[in-house]
Amino acid sequence: MGISPMQLLIILVIVALIFGTKKLRNMGGDLGGAVKGFKKAMKDDDAKPLEKKDADIIEGKAEKVETEKDQNPPK
Repeated sequence: MGISPMQLLIILVIVALIFGTKKLRNMGGDLGGAVKGFKKAMKDDDAKPLEKKDADIIEGKAEKVETEKDQNPPK
């Protein structure tokens, strides 16, 4: 019910005829470079400890805000 290896080969030949082998090689290299860059960025992001900046810290006190519903409870 799946795709046989012969069908995959035919699809590959058709794609190679449409795009050309040079274009496919360039697309493969670009895709590989993108994956490599993504993996490097993820590795660098995990290695860096999180820095707390003063702008990231919010200090304050929570207060309840009374609404119209709080002022006029249902009867």
